[in-house]
Amino acid sequence: MQGVSAAGLVGAVLGLIVGWVDYRLVGGWVTRKLRETDRSTTSADKADYERRIGWFGRLWFMATVVPFPFVGYWLGRTIAG
Repeated sequence: MQGVSAAGLVGAVLGLIVGWVDYRLVGGWVTRKLRETDRSTTSADKADYERRIGWFGRLWFMATVVPFPFVGYWLGRTIAG
């Protein structure tokens, strides 16, 4: 079994940074747009809408910040060895 590659670790850190930036920028933009479309008339509707936006944020985090370090590690190890 091979050890951990230094180039892979650098790629993983860069992937984490790219994933975090993507999460904040794209996720923030989508959340803002979703809040602009809120047509809730009651506080219960508003709470349900905010709950769904919260779920979107958690799912978006899992889709960006979690896999990007793995992709970065793989790219770093592939490109730089």
